[in-house]
Amino acid sequence: MGWPLLLPLLLLLPASLQAGGSAKCKSNISYGVNQPEHLSAPEGGSTTIPFTFCYSWEPAKDPRESIFWRWGNFHGEFIYNTTWPFTHKHFEDRLVLNWTKGERRGSLLISNLRKEDESTYFCQVQLTTQKKGKQVWQSIQGTKLTITRATKKTTKGPTSTITITTDGVSVSGDKRSLGSCPFSMEAAVGVAMTSTVFKIAILGLIILLRWKRSTGLQTKARAPARTT
Repeated sequence: MGWPLLLPLLLLLPASLQAGGSAKCKSNISYGVNQPEHLSAPEGGSTTIPFTFCYSWEPAKDPRESIFWRWGNFHGEFIYNTTWPFTHKHFEDRLVLNWTKGERRGSLLISNLRKEDESTYFCQVQLTTQKKGKQVWQSIQGTKLTITRATKKTTKGPTSTITITTDGVSVSGDKRSLGSCPFSMEAAVGVAMTSTVFKIAILGLIILLRWKRSTGLQTKARAPARTT
């Protein structure tokens, strides 16, 4: 095979290995599951717990790989199972496993988080091998999930503007207008001052008329009576 034909195959080889993920562990251990030690997410939101796993056994022709999840502690209650499948009633309609058989990596999505979801989550792997039969292993430390308080979003309501009008008060915004032809502030002050001056003038005129009346009565009382 010439180099022109061999080169494309060499370039495709790493991509194919990355797509399925290498099952062999990098160290001397025979198997392992890796998860982040700690995650945090707000209440009402969602979070994704990623995982990877490896093993050194030769899988059977039908390895029957399965992923399980449990919470609380290493021997805690199972909450998810791909074999049946099964989802714990506490997480009903809130768990989604993003994983395909043959892959060595995936993630667990938990949506609509509650304060009660704060716990430690452990991924478990089951596999049928050629010489060792069925093997089961899981993460030792798991992933500690902390639920934080959701931040409240404050929204400002519509503002209203009060405008003086000839007929009354006009409110612009969500409220209906009670008048029309809005005045300026200077015009409103002028109207108020004119009304006050007019009232003072009327009051002065009334006082003047009363004073003249009282003066006329006193003059008549002082005048002497005529003799015949």
